[in-house]
Amino acid sequence: MQGSKLELLSPAGDLSILEAAVDYGADAVYLAGEEFGMRNAAKNFGEVDLVKGVKYCHDNGAKVYVACNTIPHNDEMKRLPEFLELLAHIGVDAIIASDIGTMGLIKKYAPKQELHISVQSGIVNYETARAFHDMGANRIVVARELSLDEIAEIRAKTPSDLQIEAFVHGAMCVSFSARCLLSQYMTGRDANRGDCAQSCRWSYSLMEANRPGEYYDITETDKGTYILNANDLCMAPYIRQLADSGIYSLKIEGRAKSHYYVAVATNAYRGAVDSYYQNPLAPIPQWVGEELNKISHRDYSTGFYFGNPVGKQNYGSAGYNRDYTVAAVVTGYENGCVVATVKNKFSVGTQLDCLTFKKSPFKINVNQMFNENNEQIESAPHPMMTVKIPFEFEIKKGSLLRIKC
Repeated sequence: MQGSKLELLSPAGDLSILEAAVDYGADAVYLAGEEFGMRNAAKNFGEVDLVKGVKYCHDNGAKVYVACNTIPHNDEMKRLPEFLELLAHIGVDAIIASDIGTMGLIKKYAPKQELHISVQSGIVNYETARAFHDMGANRIVVARELSLDEIAEIRAKTPSDLQIEAFVHGAMCVSFSARCLLSQYMTGRDANRGDCAQSCRWSYSLMEANRPGEYYDITETDKGTYILNANDLCMAPYIRQLADSGIYSLKIEGRAKSHYYVAVATNAYRGAVDSYYQNPLAPIPQWVGEELNKISHRDYSTGFYFGNPVGKQNYGSAGYNRDYTVAAVVTGYENGCVVATVKNKFSVGTQLDCLTFKKSPFKINVNQMFNENNEQIESAPHPMMTVKIPFEFEIKKGSLLRIKC
């Protein structure tokens, strides 16, 4: 049966990111092995890290879902059974798939693991959802092109034990349910096997021919036009509407994203979800929206959730908004000082923005600073150097100290 509370599902491109996702509030993480996942750009997980990752999640009350959602070719199918047996042996909680043949192999070689149907399957109606349920699916990831009303109808017309998962934050793909050949045609890199070159983000020059009855305003600078480039998705202000539609699992996109990105996004959505349960009618805390603007992102939108976003693509550029960077990572607390490892230069007089686990951020004024030998210093110019900053209370190890760019 669908859980009584919303699940927050975060991406993990490697073991350290998995740990950050769990520490900052994820109920579950999704990841991939070295094959069969849709994000070759991520480091992904070898067998040793898979074992460590599953243990870390389970020890901390979180679940692990492994993506096997590429469209594999014949030579890859020969290697898939061994990988599925490994996942079953390790004890992952679910395997995500989009290929029907892969689904059959999951049922054969990992029968105790849940089967989740990937967004790649393009589920946009209740009959398709029912069909996958009849094939043994425990969960479907609905297509990104659905509105909340359409999702609500799928929820109403499918078995109650079929969970619904949906992307709520992150990069949007211009192609239907991310099924695209543009990268393969232009670079030979197959997006349907995890090797997308993101050709849709490139700058293009084009001329629009006359189309009777249709008008497309194509803005082009000397750098070309970004007509294929989509806005990022952000649904943090609409947790109640997502829950009311019948969505159970709120999925953050980004298995190729950084440790910092996953930590901030997870913490922000944890705050949004927890706030919803405290008062479903109240707006999300102001700090949640501010946090989501502190990570690299394109202009935000609500995607298709409130209707077809005609004319609302981000044509301006393929660039990101970047306002904050990590100055240091907290490693301890000694004699009234926060101990941290420097990542980017900062000096006495700087105001640091601290992100700690499952809480709203707070400020630290650097009025004094010492090096590892307890010598007073005015600046911390070198990455990986140790600094000590006087502060009135202990901050948890792994917390992030940020500066505005």
